[in-house]
Amino acid sequence: MKGFAGFPLRGRMVRIPGLFFSELLPQIDSLPELKVTLYCLWRLQQKGRRVPYLWQREILADEMFMNGLGSHREEQEAALLDGLERAVARGTLLHARIGEQEGQQGDLYFANTPRGRAAIEGLQKGEWAPESAYDPLTGLNIERPAIFTLYEQNIGPLTPLIADHLRDLEETFPREWIEEAIEIAVARNRRSLAYMKGILRKWQAEGRAGAQGQGQDWRSYLDSRYRDEFDY
Repeated sequence: MKGFAGFPLRGRMVRIPGLFFSELLPQIDSLPELKVTLYCLWRLQQKGRRVPYLWQREILADEMFMNGLGSHREEQEAALLDGLERAVARGTLLHARIGEQEGQQGDLYFANTPRGRAAIEGLQKGEWAPESAYDPLTGLNIERPAIFTLYEQNIGPLTPLIADHLRDLEETFPREWIEEAIEIAVARNRRSLAYMKGILRKWQAEGRAGAQGQGQDWRSYLDSRYRDEFDY
């Protein structure tokens, strides 16, 4: 089993209706249906369209998600179709098939919401047509804390041990402190984690000139400005 390094201090959140947990989740007994349902609810939120819909071929093009459905392509596609069919049959998703008479062909999926139901009705009446183009690159990707990217771009390669140290720094110090420490390390050509930590510890002990929160307890400053976005 591949391990999970844990959620970062901050990250993009996804809105899931409460009814999913109180009504749908207890009923879903199929892993493909569960994965496909959560994926579609997440993906539809990323669309930003006036009429949000998801092409089946968009899902098929998302290799990271598809790899989680099976060990080979045939198994993956079968699991996806099974999950979609179950989600539609349950009423979580709405399905429409666009025929060649509309100039394109494919399967569309909508969330079963008032907006989704209105979109299906408008599609049937010819009041709107889906765009044929889609962006497969908007699928799953590995979200990494920005501090990892900053470190790799400015200091050096990231190792599991360094990643652990960076997580500790992010939980201890304000983000702007870390960013400025990286800038100073680069400017002085002292590109090392140890040098960064030395700068941060000095600011922690002596205060950082010009820093918001100077003169107050640094831990209180963190608690007030960098709360965990998860509401436990």
